[in-house]
Amino acid sequence: MGAALALSARGRGRTAPNPNVGCIIVRDGRVVGRGWTQPGGRPHAEAMALAEAGDAAAGAKVYVTLEPCAHASPRGPACADLLVAARPARVVAALTDPDPRTAGAGFARLRAAGIAVVEDVLAADARRGMAGFLTRRARGRPHVTLKLATSLDGAIARADGESKWITGAEARAHAHLERSRHEAILVGRGTFDADAPRLDVRLPGLGARAPRRLVLTRHAGPVPASTAAPGDAAADPAVRWTPEQVRGDEGWEVIPDPAAVSALIDVDHLLVEGGAVTASAFLAADLVDRLLLYRAPILIGGGRPAIGDIGLASLAAAHGRWRVVDARALGSDRLEVYERARD
Repeated sequence: MGAALALSARGRGRTAPNPNVGCIIVRDGRVVGRGWTQPGGRPHAEAMALAEAGDAAAGAKVYVTLEPCAHASPRGPACADLLVAARPARVVAALTDPDPRTAGAGFARLRAAGIAVVEDVLAADARRGMAGFLTRRARGRPHVTLKLATSLDGAIARADGESKWITGAEARAHAHLERSRHEAILVGRGTFDADAPRLDVRLPGLGARAPRRLVLTRHAGPVPASTAAPGDAAADPAVRWTPEQVRGDEGWEVIPDPAAVSALIDVDHLLVEGGAVTASAFLAADLVDRLLLYRAPILIGGGRPAIGDIGLASLAAAHGRWRVVDARALGSDRLEVYERARD
């Protein structure tokens, strides 16, 4: 199952609205088929693995990170039906599919065909690996990761705004890898105006996996034709604004508030990169599910803080909200990964 989960990670950020599933088929101690959900959601992981296994799937063990789908689609047959036709001896799954069109029906179809089914293997790891799909199903919005790169004293820049670079090359490379695993990336208008960010993926072989680019501003929408030059639109917060008219860049999308991320189509993983006002807005709205904290071994003193007021009523309210799930060194920097503690 660990190998199947590793395969599922290959599709993260590319399969929405479908889940990023991984599948391994083993017969006589040898892997005979492997698959993961392909970009755009098809083929499914099971279909890909079964095609590779061919006749060797009969009597084999199938490990899959999510219950095989039980509903037919114009884009392909139900994976439960493909497995019944392939006749494996056993299907081992990590999670039940929350999609009401399947939701246990896939397991039932396999059992009815005489195929043994084992459930809930490495379920917690699978929930983390397919968090985008599951969050969309449970909360009607993308799974939101907030990235912060700070000094030891919690600053994201010097007082004059200088911020390149707080962290080192290894941490920045890891941040680009994270970008490649999200369908969309968002910055605030202040960061857009001050830093002119590209928000691309600058890692060999992953350039094509750059996410969609979003800007958060209260004044989203087209600038009226009667307004002055584009530079004025960028400078005047009362004017409705589009990135293209300010900077001439294409491919940017503008949203008016954090709650608007729920309306994004085919975005199950959203990465929020800055700045402090935007980070605070998402935290205050309790929309952050995962926190990436890159911390450099430097002190700035009097710098710009990573976040501002997030609306906590008391210090007690700050406790118990976050749990650490990973920590590692990246060169001289340190990465800590936290998840929001939710029911």
